[in-house]
Amino acid sequence: MSNIDTTCVNAIRVLAADAIQKAKSGHPGLPLGSAPMAYELWANHMHHNPKNPQWANRDRFILSGGHGSTLLYSLLHFFGYGLTMDDMREFRQLGSLTPGHPEYGHTTGVEATTGPLGAGMAMAVGMAMAEAHLAAEFNRPGYPIVDHYTFALGGDGCLMEGISSEAFSLAGTLGLDKLIILYDSNKITIEGGTDIAFTEDVQARMRAFGFQTLTVEDGTDLAAIGKAIEEAKADHEHPSFITVKTTIGYGSPNQGTAAVHGAPLGEENVKALKENLGWPEPEKSFNIPQEVYTHYQELAKKGEQAEAEWNKLFADYCAKFPEEKARWDKFHAPVDAQAILDDESFWAFEDKPMATRNTSGVMINRIKDKVQQLIGGSADLAPSNKTHMNDESDFKKGNYIGRNLHFGIRELAMAAMANGITLHGGLRVYVGTFFVFCDYMKPMMRLAALMHLPVTYVLTHDSIGVGEDGPTHEPIEQLAMLRALPNLNVFRPADGLETAAGWYLALTARDTPTALVLTRQNLPQLKGSSKDALKGAYVVSEAKDPAKMQGILIASGSEVSLAIEAQAKLAAEGIDVRVVSMPCQELFNAQSAEYKESILPNKVRARVAIEALSGFGWEKYTGLDGAVICMPGFGASGPASQLFEHFGFTPEHVVEVTRKVIAANK
Repeated sequence: MSNIDTTCVNAIRVLAADAIQKAKSGHPGLPLGSAPMAYELWANHMHHNPKNPQWANRDRFILSGGHGSTLLYSLLHFFGYGLTMDDMREFRQLGSLTPGHPEYGHTTGVEATTGPLGAGMAMAVGMAMAEAHLAAEFNRPGYPIVDHYTFALGGDGCLMEGISSEAFSLAGTLGLDKLIILYDSNKITIEGGTDIAFTEDVQARMRAFGFQTLTVEDGTDLAAIGKAIEEAKADHEHPSFITVKTTIGYGSPNQGTAAVHGAPLGEENVKALKENLGWPEPEKSFNIPQEVYTHYQELAKKGEQAEAEWNKLFADYCAKFPEEKARWDKFHAPVDAQAILDDESFWAFEDKPMATRNTSGVMINRIKDKVQQLIGGSADLAPSNKTHMNDESDFKKGNYIGRNLHFGIRELAMAAMANGITLHGGLRVYVGTFFVFCDYMKPMMRLAALMHLPVTYVLTHDSIGVGEDGPTHEPIEQLAMLRALPNLNVFRPADGLETAAGWYLALTARDTPTALVLTRQNLPQLKGSSKDALKGAYVVSEAKDPAKMQGILIASGSEVSLAIEAQAKLAAEGIDVRVVSMPCQELFNAQSAEYKESILPNKVRARVAIEALSGFGWEKYTGLDGAVICMPGFGASGPASQLFEHFGFTPEHVVEVTRKVIAANK
């Protein structure tokens, strides 16, 4: 290691320690221990250009151990990604560019929001999948325009979380050789040594998954780290896992102990760290010699040169393959929303009953030729979720051009990999499972919403209509759970046209994920359904005299047709009500006050909401004077038709409740 390399590694450590100490909050252990491997990677093996952080063929880097965020912020600062010293001084402060955990879209150079341990590992797998697919789509002999690596750095916690095992198992099966994992092996967690809860042979596990495994015994040896990275790149059959044995909190008085994991070092210990590292003027904070910046600037020029070479290659490619250039542009552009909106074939369905999961399957196969960047699959449930693209091959080792993804029974990692695919760019992804199993997916759906990623979730078997499988498979509280999640559109369609509206919403979303919540049982095509479903709620069946209507029935999904049946029975009794289909509360809430008043006029207080799931949240629309017909508890095992009758989802029961609500409001 040269003197300047040593100084630049220590600069990362010192700056990280100072930022954490000033904030009086943070995790210094990882940055101090991992600084050498991060420096070696970014300086000598990773293609990235600070002057163009969005360069399409850049290598991706994810800090999966997001608590060590000052490691990443220090790298971004020194390499010139726009983080200033003032930004470093504002670490963990409100509104700063240096939040406690890295946030995608907030800080330039951050490729993914990380914090939940292991999530970054799984998102890295998704990024590697995207790279492999786009390379198969666009590369031509002599023109490897998609040719980059995905690196992820994490520690013991990332390896303990089950999500990483789920994702790595699939990565090995797929042979994603452009995926390289750096394992910060320091054998310390918050509670102490890892041997209290984690004694497995990690390398053996990774080999079993199908990874090449490499070990660097001394985490301060830049040459050894660099050699391992190059060995990883040389393996074209397997993803690689590099164990780098480090000392947590390296250089500080409490190095190698849990004390340095998740708390500031303290003023005296920061000074002692600097003295141990031979840092000039150790009593000063945020004191970085100019030679450090000069060296990092020289290193950054390698990235500029790498992009310049790629730009020339890409220009030649575009000239030689103009039709591929046109496809490339289409893959990397938003979907043409107006063209889909005006395409009547997109919205047309035969007038016959159909489960909305089946309708969704029809939509996927309508969309696939119009949106060639669409890719997706299911957690081993494609025949049930109807997520298979006909006449398209499977994405697998040796056939990365396949558009049908098979995630296996790995819902949590599947949702994270979908995030990674989307973060990579160039693709629109959907993933599917039974609605009840979104419980497994929820943490990664939350990250998608937080990162403003337009991932589509196909969630079928949406209520007690699951029937004989019983309460373990019948979602009850899941719809309320997803509706509580900010920046997620939860769309539960009532028929074919509404299902098309849900898919339109999903395809054209720029920064919001969409959950399509779909039935197993057949539903009728509704006479009054329309594209107004895109407003979240609309009048699907009007009262005979809207000016004098006595009540409003509000429903979503399979209960809309039930509400219309009840409306007819009420009309026969001389009771005039309106039926409102509300497939997406989030969209309706975003409409103007005038529109919302036109659908749910304030003067009509007699309102009944109907949904065969938890009633939590419906009071916002029914008010204190209304009622909610919903599931009071878990479901049961039996034929779906019997369950709906057993739990009161019948026209007769809706009529009875509506009568009472109207009477109470007179």
